[in-house]
Amino acid sequence: MIARLLEIKGENPFKAQAYERGAAALENLDGDFDALIKAGRLQEIAGVGKALAAIIEEIYRTGECYLLQQLREGLPSGAVELSEIPGLSLKKIIALDEAGIKSIADLGAACREGRASQVKGFGVKSQVKFLAEIAKRDNVQTTEDLPLDQALKEAERILSYLRDAPEVNEAAVAGALRRRRETVRRIIVVAASKNSKAVLDRFLGYPALAHTEALDENCCRARLASGVKTKLVVVEPQDYAAALLTETGSPRHMAKLREIARGKKSDLFPDDDRIRAGSEDEIYRHLGLPFIPAELREDEGEIEAAPAGDLPQLLTVDDIRGMTHCHTIYSDGRNGIEEMARTAEAMGMSYLTITDHSPTAYYARGVGLDRLRAQWDEIDRVQEQVKIKILKGTESDILADGSLDYPDVFLERFDVIIASIHARHKMDSEQMTARLLRALKLPFFKIWGHPLGRLIPSRPPFDCDLEKILDVIAESRCAIEVNGDPRRLDLEPRWIRAARARSIRFVISTDAHSTRALKNLSYGVAMGRRGWLERSDVLNTLDTQAFSHAVRP
Repeated sequence: MIARLLEIKGENPFKAQAYERGAAALENLDGDFDALIKAGRLQEIAGVGKALAAIIEEIYRTGECYLLQQLREGLPSGAVELSEIPGLSLKKIIALDEAGIKSIADLGAACREGRASQVKGFGVKSQVKFLAEIAKRDNVQTTEDLPLDQALKEAERILSYLRDAPEVNEAAVAGALRRRRETVRRIIVVAASKNSKAVLDRFLGYPALAHTEALDENCCRARLASGVKTKLVVVEPQDYAAALLTETGSPRHMAKLREIARGKKSDLFPDDDRIRAGSEDEIYRHLGLPFIPAELREDEGEIEAAPAGDLPQLLTVDDIRGMTHCHTIYSDGRNGIEEMARTAEAMGMSYLTITDHSPTAYYARGVGLDRLRAQWDEIDRVQEQVKIKILKGTESDILADGSLDYPDVFLERFDVIIASIHARHKMDSEQMTARLLRALKLPFFKIWGHPLGRLIPSRPPFDCDLEKILDVIAESRCAIEVNGDPRRLDLEPRWIRAARARSIRFVISTDAHSTRALKNLSYGVAMGRRGWLERSDVLNTLDTQAFSHAVRP
């Protein structure tokens, strides 16, 4: 925000860039931030100088920033928002403000009605230009949702900020983010307080908040400087469970709950949704239903399954015993074998699969046979120094003809094989289906890695007859990976359920290319939960011996 305000005020651009670099360095910090700040070592972070370190310490200690307040002084209330439109200098923003145009919505209306051309410094051509810029901006922001991992990080920052207020009894994320959708259009937070005005006022002072879209006595819709949409709902403590429930479930899920309530002639769902209940579990019980976890609240059969006791006992992160699908510096990973092993061990894991890329993935430094022998030797050396079991594996490319990379004589010697497609994603459905069927029918036990090859949001799943492929997998020596990389999250939950219905086995993976990315496990588990997976469905919930036996080629 400081960088944005410096730009708006026409300060030295290098100064603004310094703040941007510092913010990026903090966001990507892989270490103990609290320890650094308490030890006065912030300047050890690349991009953080003496001045920025002082500001960070001020915010950490007080929750306030004098420089930010100083920069905001004298600026029109809509300056940050209006500065998003190219061509609007501070001088023009002030002129618009004096004419009562204080937001992008105001500017759009003024341009459409011809009023903007009457403001000093504007003309008819300006109106046309700004309408085009507004249309371009709105299109970008309504078609690009925030990836799950980014949304969670932003939500945690908001929650941390709100929870520091003494008026906040409790606060939690709701909406699509709590349901762990792959992408999120708006971050929704529900807070409990007896002083809603104080909480809303604090939210309006959130340093990253750029402008307010709507505000009433209990709710604020806003947009952050990054463009992220947010919503804060503040309710009395006795209404917290109800608000959390109604703000979490999908519209179709909530519609069915209201229908059940009407059938029971219940007052659980009056017009204002003010349900008096101590917990979400209590609300579901009033409706004759067991508790439905947030990830299942999509109206995909969960309400029908609940009364019959057919809801799954969902997988948890604590159920996972081993890290699967991990890369090292032997291919395109950032850390060595020992670093990956010790980090996984510190996380409580019993085993780790080292599955670097195969030779055909030259762009990822695929491991040739000569380097493969060296890697196996190093794994043996590291194994003597750690307790965690290290399994020798590969992420073998599924080639265009459906064969696997590496000769069979080497494939047989791996502890685990992940078979993935990394090239020629644009084959037509018939060709891709044939390619996959051949690979998945091979006699080696294999894990089908990031099955449909999607990258969020840049690459859609490739085309194939997945129903036919799942039928073959059900009869083959094969399991399916649920990939925890936030840019993949593959398979999609609907296809996980289709595979589970065929009794196909799964592996929850990290696809980690660094020690830090081992934390991807939580995203993989979230997708598994959305796909109704239980512990018994997932191979890497097994102990080391059972897992090794299950996946041995």
